[in-house]
Amino acid sequence: MLDLSEESKEENIETCVKYFTRMAKVDLWLEMEIGITGGEEDGVNNENVDNASLYTQPEDILDIHNALHAISPMFSIAAGFGNVHGVYKPGNVALRPELLAKHQAHCHEQLKSENKLPIFLVFHGGSGSSKDEITTAVQNGVVKMNGALASPSPRPTSPSRSAPSARR
Repeated sequence: MLDLSEESKEENIETCVKYFTRMAKVDLWLEMEIGITGGEEDGVNNENVDNASLYTQPEDILDIHNALHAISPMFSIAAGFGNVHGVYKPGNVALRPELLAKHQAHCHEQLKSENKLPIFLVFHGGSGSSKDEITTAVQNGVVKMNGALASPSPRPTSPSRSAPSARR
């Protein structure tokens, strides 16, 4: 996964094309992220971004497809549709998976594709999503979903919790 979502669309595509050209030679899949995923992850805090920036536009998806498909069809796009990193309760986020249908319809029309879902999409920030939101995303071409788990308890490290010796 190449996350250049903090970069401009143009720089993101340019960098992905550079890496994907090399990756395609050895049949590697590229997952590229476009748009901003809200919340905080890996030290990048997008908790206070303008909500409009959380939604990728259909034209952006087509631009990415055209640039990457010229190299190989082995890629997916993590488009923003109100996604937020981290664990949250259902209803606390304005997730709009129905927007993915617009991405697919736009690309279907522009590419003159026989496939009504010509784009492989990824659902970032899926933690706390409702079953209906997940279903809608999958129906609109999501082939992979990322989600955070609640923080697990620290693993015990005391000798008494070590694995038992093998018996002979």
